[in-house]
Amino acid sequence: MTAVSPSEPAAPSPAQRRVSQRIGSIAESATLAVDAKAKALKAAGKPVIGFGAGEPDFPTPDYVVEAAIAACSRPAMHRYTPAGGLPVLKEAIVAKTARDSGLTVTPAQVLVTNGGKQAVYEAFATLLDPGDEVLVPAPYWTTYPEAIRLAGGVPVPVVADEDSDYLVTVEQLEAARTERTKVLLFVSPSNPTGAVYPPEQVEAIGRWALEAGLWVLTDEIYEHLTYGGATAPSMPVVVPELVDRCVVVNGVAKTYAMTGWRVGWVVGPTDVVKAATNLQSHATSNVANVSQAAAVAALTGDLSAVDEMRTAFDRRRKTIVSMLREIPGVACPEPQGAFYVYPSVKGLLGHPINGRTASTSAELAELLLEQAEVAVVPGEAFGTPGYVRMSYALGDDDLVEGVSRLQRLLGSAG
Repeated sequence: MTAVSPSEPAAPSPAQRRVSQRIGSIAESATLAVDAKAKALKAAGKPVIGFGAGEPDFPTPDYVVEAAIAACSRPAMHRYTPAGGLPVLKEAIVAKTARDSGLTVTPAQVLVTNGGKQAVYEAFATLLDPGDEVLVPAPYWTTYPEAIRLAGGVPVPVVADEDSDYLVTVEQLEAARTERTKVLLFVSPSNPTGAVYPPEQVEAIGRWALEAGLWVLTDEIYEHLTYGGATAPSMPVVVPELVDRCVVVNGVAKTYAMTGWRVGWVVGPTDVVKAATNLQSHATSNVANVSQAAAVAALTGDLSAVDEMRTAFDRRRKTIVSMLREIPGVACPEPQGAFYVYPSVKGLLGHPINGRTASTSAELAELLLEQAEVAVVPGEAFGTPGYVRMSYALGDDDLVEGVSRLQRLLGSAG
């Protein structure tokens, strides 16, 4: 019988472990945490201005809300419906995909999910076996690595910085590829940077992935939010040979200001979608029927709502970039899509700011919240310390006031 050294406490038995290692290792969503803290401070009477959440400040269009109200009175909507989505919504997604990106699919290639996050998770869970590697361009949205790890995969960051406008190259991707690489994650427009890959680079990366025999998961949730003539073509349309090894995730949250309705989807090869549907049948079953009815109205309506939002976001984009560039120590590339800026704040670190010194962007974010009552998300959440993410999906007056506070606080840093 082997004695246990007093300096080496016995490992807890399974019954003693209160939380599984798999779930215990998950980090809280930093973006939601910052948003929750900002809202709590506002509720306590603090004049906090939050740049944290990626959420349009516009209401959901009236015709979408009316469709949901009508659905509430239909008894069929009070019952279980197919786990993979209402047939009418699948048809609407098929038509919308052809209309907006030029990709032709069938209803059997569509799975309706509880928001974009479930779409991302279920896609990775369906594609990955333990140890499979996923190339993840960084800065990345905070949920991607966690979803990959939950699926047993290994996220492999491929970092781009402000010098390249946060766009990774084929050469960087090839250098990161190993015999364990299975999937390339591709996101354009990007959260958190707002970067948009030009069509020729989309094609170059797609053809590299094809030649390397990789799968591609492309997140197109910000497809309609591009500015200054930028476009965001769908990779399987630009490189049609990839269609059988490409999964597209999308949703209504950003385009139609429907973040709280929780409707996303997966589009992909029929065998992958069928497997992901089987997973969902045990995880959540169908998405709430009233939300699905609202999504049908959104997708079958016109895009005038998004046109209005895009005009406002473009105005705010120009304002926030201009104002941030006036702050010494801040370098802010101009985003071409989504509704985020991702300025470098490396020039502020290690310098006194109103009697305090931040050595990391996480510490700087805390300082900004305490001394300027402005909430931002530190770059640590997105895999690149030394930066902060700021959403400009908030009212014009709040945006100007919030950045003005930063200018006043940070203008004397150094």
